[in-house]
Amino acid sequence: MNNKTQLSYPEKTMFEMVKIAAERYPYDAALNFEGRITSYKKMIEKIEKTARAFLSIGIKENDVVTICMPNTPQAVESLYALNRIGAVAAFIHPLSAVKEISYYLNLSQSRTIIVPDLFYENVMNALGDVKQSANVIVARIQDELSPHLKIAYTIKKGKDYLRFPDNRGGILWKDFIKQGTDSVTLPPVSYKKDKTAVILFSGGTTGISKGICLSDMNFNALALQARIAMNCEFQRGLKNLSAMPIFHGFGLGIGIHMVLVHSACCILLPQFNTKIYAQAMKKRKPDFIAGVPTIFKMLVECDELKNTDLSYLKGMYVGGDSMPVELKKKVDAFLKDHGADIQVREGYGLTECVTASCLTPKDTHKEGSIGLPFPDTLYKIVTPTTENEVPTGETGEIIISGPTVMLGYLNNEDETSFTLRRHSDGRIWLHTGDLGFIDDDGYVYFRQRIKRMIITSGYNVYPSQVEKAIESHPDVDYCCVIGVEDDYKMEKIKAFIVTHNGVNENDELKNDIRNHCKTQIARYAIPKEIEFRKELPKTLVGKVAYKKLEEAEKDGE
Repeated sequence: MNNKTQLSYPEKTMFEMVKIAAERYPYDAALNFEGRITSYKKMIEKIEKTARAFLSIGIKENDVVTICMPNTPQAVESLYALNRIGAVAAFIHPLSAVKEISYYLNLSQSRTIIVPDLFYENVMNALGDVKQSANVIVARIQDELSPHLKIAYTIKKGKDYLRFPDNRGGILWKDFIKQGTDSVTLPPVSYKKDKTAVILFSGGTTGISKGICLSDMNFNALALQARIAMNCEFQRGLKNLSAMPIFHGFGLGIGIHMVLVHSACCILLPQFNTKIYAQAMKKRKPDFIAGVPTIFKMLVECDELKNTDLSYLKGMYVGGDSMPVELKKKVDAFLKDHGADIQVREGYGLTECVTASCLTPKDTHKEGSIGLPFPDTLYKIVTPTTENEVPTGETGEIIISGPTVMLGYLNNEDETSFTLRRHSDGRIWLHTGDLGFIDDDGYVYFRQRIKRMIITSGYNVYPSQVEKAIESHPDVDYCCVIGVEDDYKMEKIKAFIVTHNGVNENDELKNDIRNHCKTQIARYAIPKEIEFRKELPKTLVGKVAYKKLEEAEKDGE
């Protein structure tokens, strides 16, 4: 399917695009962190000082620095500071398990990692298995708060972490920043079309986490495309509730970069639950909000927003997982009842093209559809793993081509060549591994994933990784992990486990298995349900028949 709109994509770095926005409105708000406002002019100054600090500790062009942070000013400033000097920002989840952190650092050969004081212990424990030496920069949330909030936070929570960094190493963010003096000369900005600017991590066809290499062009094209797809008037003073995590393509590409490129304000939420999110909406009155279906399901059911006027909302966007039809109807009714003249708009994409590449139009909707492709983004439906296009309305594999498609997987040519393919039309196509179809009007519909993957609260979980962690427990013979329907998370993780003979299969063992997994996989990937079985169904070649378990769960057996 062709989208005829043609945009002009400037040959600029991510930093340059944001600096242009800053020059346009230097005194407008760029960041709002717990009520503390940073103007565009001040943000650029802080970015350049941070860039000098990176240079002072030896970071140079093409070096990788890992940002293991929630949504804070330090994370945003680090991203653009690294981009300013031609270095690479690799983002990882702050809740990553110790072994995951070691893996990420080794894969990216990262020389420095920025981490909140709350997660210092995990990083230091991970460094023991890292091949190269790495600097640790310890950031504190209270350093970014207004004076009265800083005192309150330190007394309530921050005091428990004031001892970090300790004698094992590391430097405090504020001491690191002091090294960024004017005597350190910044190099000229250098744009290279096929240079990696950002690495985001995701699983893949094998379930092994891979580094997704994304360029300046990928992010800048997304920012320009998204504005057109949103079809909203962009005037000064617009605010976006940037609650989606910065280590997620959706949170970074849309929630941060797209917002800043267009001179709007990012309301940064470093953590959130239903109450925090709802209170931020009531207090900050953002024009745009975005999230995964779980967030919006919580919002429409929470007491915090009862009788609250939401007429200020100009856009509400959902991604990271498909939204059930009934939930969309419920959210749309909620918006109308609260004075908002909008619908929740569903998007589709994957980290291999930064994030969304398709969006429901502003004023129309087709039930079950994920909308229309972004400008200059082409969608086709093909027979899986081929380039043979199927007839309109017929289900096949969704493939995508356009300026947001990744450069490739980090140090993984086999997976890259499997996922990115040059077709006979001369274009590079991203094979998504997802099934869907396109109707006569060009609307795209998502059906299911070809790849065996679970999405829980918007996070990708690969069963093979979880199974490997469980099976390393001494009492486990073998297991199978599947996703089961859940009203809150959309899918929750369930493990079917066969233990060694003679083992007591009780709640104590379940808890012991979960605790064992905590050292190897992220918390959100730990099974919520565990069921012990004497044996598991097998295929004709002796593999565990996970589809039979999925079908049995759906049938309530």
